[in-house]
Amino acid sequence: MVMAEIYVVGVLVGLFATQGGVATRLGLALLWPLGPLAFIITVAGLLVVAAIAFPIFGVIVAAGIVAAWWMLR
Repeated sequence: MVMAEIYVVGVLVGLFATQGGVATRLGLALLWPLGPLAFIITVAGLLVVAAIAFPIFGVIVAAGIVAAWWMLR
């Protein structure tokens, strides 16, 4: 339910706080979650590439993932 509320607030901000025509406002308002999603995908990809390019960093990231999984189980 919280996610729906966040989305609705983002749509309202996109409708009233952006400049442009009606179609531009509506498009930006409805598609705004793609920006944060693209950021998450980009950062995840960079972490994977860094883990391959720098094996010590990869071991640290893998240990962090295992530790987080262990703590949250």
